[in-house]
Amino acid sequence: MRNSPHIPVLYREVSECFSGMQSGVMIDCTLGYGGHSALILEANPGISLVGIDQDQSAIEFSTERLAPFGERVRIVKGRFASVISDVVADVGAENVCGILADIGVSSLQLDLKERGFSYESDHLDMRMNPDAPLSAADVVNDYSQDALERVLRDYAELRNYRKMASVIVQRRPFYSAKELAEAIKPYAPRGKKIHPATLVMQAIRIEVNNELGELRDLLRAIEALRLSRAKVAIISFHSLEDRIVKQQFARWSKSCICPSDAMRCVCGNHHAVGTIRTKKPITAQEEELRENPRSRSAKMRIFIMDNERE
Repeated sequence: MRNSPHIPVLYREVSECFSGMQSGVMIDCTLGYGGHSALILEANPGISLVGIDQDQSAIEFSTERLAPFGERVRIVKGRFASVISDVVADVGAENVCGILADIGVSSLQLDLKERGFSYESDHLDMRMNPDAPLSAADVVNDYSQDALERVLRDYAELRNYRKMASVIVQRRPFYSAKELAEAIKPYAPRGKKIHPATLVMQAIRIEVNNELGELRDLLRAIEALRLSRAKVAIISFHSLEDRIVKQQFARWSKSCICPSDAMRCVCGNHHAVGTIRTKKPITAQEEELRENPRSRSAKMRIFIMDNERE
């Protein structure tokens, strides 16, 4: 991906998913460094795009990265779940042809050690929006042990979450991700492909950025927009995120919402808002896995909104 500081995940699959769009407005809810947006704009010269991001450094980079597309691009700063309704109201729901959300931290954010995402960082931050009030240092150093147990239980799904929380409380304060990772390393689950502290760091990051809450809010917002014939693609990197997307897509596709023990349908049988395009999530191919090992966790699910059927 030339002119980009990182390789967007599933770039072939995203390009194929949104190919053949003749007109309309594409919404990239997680603009990042413009990789996915550039691919979509290049492949579909008849469309325009609105990119959303909360990270000012990403916005500045993407503004320059996407400048060759001129007035076809507009960038909005904010959290996607909060601003997507305003974006759609501005462009018109009938004009939206696609929505993409790549849920997770960009490679550049991970690689910039001053952002505190990496377990090798001398900082302890993890905020996707550097201006947000809650940082990883606040969670690690100020949360009660019960609150830390909740974070590690719900987001890392660790069996020994109580022990891990106790270790953090006993050894804090922590001033760097590196220091935290070393402290919990002896108690963390070990895998061949990930650092022992990965799950704990990931759980703290999810808490700091309210990632699961933002995803749920985004899906609720998309449903409320009542889009007609828009393709929605969500890329997730965590089993909890993928589960939320899978369950929401399944609910959207149900025409009958009567209780399972109902003798007959009384709901009208017209509640589906579209169709699931992917029964199983799309994952990276071998070539991409070699190019970008971080893509191994990426899963993309696609849904076609079709409110016109009602």
